[in-house]
Amino acid sequence: MNNLVQLDKKTAGSGFACAGFGRPELFVGRLHLTNFRSYPHVALEPEAHSVVLTGPNGAGKTNILEALSFLSSGRGLRGCRLSDVSRREQGPTPPARRNWAVAARLETPDGTVNLGTGLAAGSEPEAADPGQKDKRIIRIDGQNGSSPALFDDILQVAWLTPQMDRLFSEPPSGRRRFLDRIVAGFHSAHRREVAAYERVMRERSRLLQEGGDADWLAALEGRMAEHGVAVAAARLDAIERLAVAIAESPSCFPRACLGVEGLLEQGLAQGPALMVEDNFRKLLRANRSRDGERGRATAGPHKTDLVVTHQDKAMPAALCSTGEQKALLIGITLASARIMANDFGAPPLLLLDEVVAHLDRVRRSALFDELAALGSQVWLSGTDRLLFDGLLGQARYFRVENNIVTPA
Repeated sequence: MNNLVQLDKKTAGSGFACAGFGRPELFVGRLHLTNFRSYPHVALEPEAHSVVLTGPNGAGKTNILEALSFLSSGRGLRGCRLSDVSRREQGPTPPARRNWAVAARLETPDGTVNLGTGLAAGSEPEAADPGQKDKRIIRIDGQNGSSPALFDDILQVAWLTPQMDRLFSEPPSGRRRFLDRIVAGFHSAHRREVAAYERVMRERSRLLQEGGDADWLAALEGRMAEHGVAVAAARLDAIERLAVAIAESPSCFPRACLGVEGLLEQGLAQGPALMVEDNFRKLLRANRSRDGERGRATAGPHKTDLVVTHQDKAMPAALCSTGEQKALLIGITLASARIMANDFGAPPLLLLDEVVAHLDRVRRSALFDELAALGSQVWLSGTDRLLFDGLLGQARYFRVENNIVTPA
């Protein structure tokens, strides 16, 4: 069965507006890191400027971008365990770790908001029980928050990293995570639905392994169907809106034709959600024996893949050159940022790690123009200062070397 859902951009309706040149509508005015990765302590004050971080490889540039990515829900741009972010001190074996913290003064259209996050006391491996999970502290204007998801109501954060350059040639899981980050920028409940689906799926797998009660399995499969269809519907909506944003953009970056290959997404393209839920419940019931043997569900939205084609060449992204793949990623990210700016009321914070390194002069200039038109505060990193000369007057430059950050 072919589960590829290809969406016609003419059927979707979602306009967008760019903020224009000048002062960003939302920006980090001050960033303060404590015991984060390689930094015992560092503070940057870009105010209303975008930021360019330059320096040799391994100097600590990406660590600063990762710290900013923790001003959103999730596990940051590296997707690591929270305790792995803690700075390691030399001396004891294994090296001692300290709890990390990130604090930011955020200027928004509604005023100043102070955000803070970090590893909760007692969460580090040396102090925690072996089974204890890492826990994040969330603080908003000095008050404790219940969940990192609260950050997503205040600002949106998007990023591109060198690891994503291989996105189109690697397994589907990376593309699915990339898609779900974009979807979460359009649908605030998406991360919760994905997490709920995965939690119930794991519970069902354990019960199948243990030979559990059939009625309990049926209840879990019903919840998997509900959460799974919600996840698939949000993905389809995001793909439709991206198609419109890409079609309407005057960008010089190649136009991406987007689709999703997935069981539930295919079902929703053909029939109502209640029917798709019912069919998925029946499939899960029929697959119990096989799923129990394999220790996991063999069908569902956790298997969905994002399908990307270079529109002008009618070529799958995986077959395009490295430079074309990077350009496709940039075009998709900029399109999603325009939608977020329209929906959220302010453009997202953009973190672009080594993005300009493999762009030619024309595409670099086009990227800087599009970033300025978007109105985001952008944090860029690279080894060559000359590559960022096109941002003179629009950005604040910092030199990063041996984990020391100085204004340039």
